[in-house]
Amino acid sequence: MKKFMVAIGVLLLAFHAHESFSAGTEGFTISEISPEIFARIQGKSYKDNCPIPLEDLRYLRVLHKDINGNTHEGEMICSVHIASDVLEIFRGLYEAGYPVERVRLVDEYDADDETSMRDNNSSCFNFRFITHSTRISKHGLGLAVDINTLYNPYIRVTDKETILEPSTAGEYVDRTKSFPYKIEKGDLCYKLFTERGFEWGGEWKSLKDYQHFEVSDERAKELYPDYR
Repeated sequence: MKKFMVAIGVLLLAFHAHESFSAGTEGFTISEISPEIFARIQGKSYKDNCPIPLEDLRYLRVLHKDINGNTHEGEMICSVHIASDVLEIFRGLYEAGYPVERVRLVDEYDADDETSMRDNNSSCFNFRFITHSTRISKHGLGLAVDINTLYNPYIRVTDKETILEPSTAGEYVDRTKSFPYKIEKGDLCYKLFTERGFEWGGEWKSLKDYQHFEVSDERAKELYPDYR
């Protein structure tokens, strides 16, 4: 039944596949998930057991600059509930020349987060569970954004080991060092996200997730009461 409903949803989206919901700076748009985009994410970031309806997701096109000031076109899928905020955040980063190296759908990496992070890719939606848990990730709801992931790793220290994601980010664990694409408290990326209500994983106590910005648990539960 779920596959049937998804198929119906895709057919309905075909009537407005190219509808854009955001005006302003050329290169920044929000659209519904078209059949073409769905074909790219089906079975990858949008897995068969994904409970999020397609109509709850939006496809964003943004511009971004790399560390050398070169302009690139990027694309991202996120929740409809944060789409406008995320678009404006990327617009602010672009206009200020804040470097973001890659913004590609995680599906270009077969929805494998480790591979995407190693490539310093910035992304949002990918239906999955929180690392080392059975809880749906905010990414699985399209309510979290990761920025410049190689240089801003996930770090969790246990009695037995240090868990690092991506595993190739060892030289970026020491946050007292200076290096490209580093996110710091108070910098423009931090300000633009936190001013719009996002929480930064770099401020968490039990672990650090320097690449990660997400809506609060309270907001997620308002939007998805079954979220735990």
